[in-house]
Amino acid sequence: MALSISAVVLLAIIVFLLIKKSGLKGGHAVACVLLGFYLASSSVAPTINELTTNVAGMIEDIKF
Repeated sequence: MALSISAVVLLAIIVFLLIKKSGLKGGHAVACVLLGFYLASSSVAPTINELTTNVAGMIEDIKF
């Protein structure tokens, strides 16, 4: 659950910065959000969830 909240906050910050700095239109951001909701309810959602969990695990294992 902590990973999901962190990912949501990180993605929200990225979208906010893209709107402010890169000229991303609000309508485009809304379309991306809607796509995310539709992907979450589709059959590829478990695959996406597994992928993000694996990537987070790989990042966690990196020693600096």
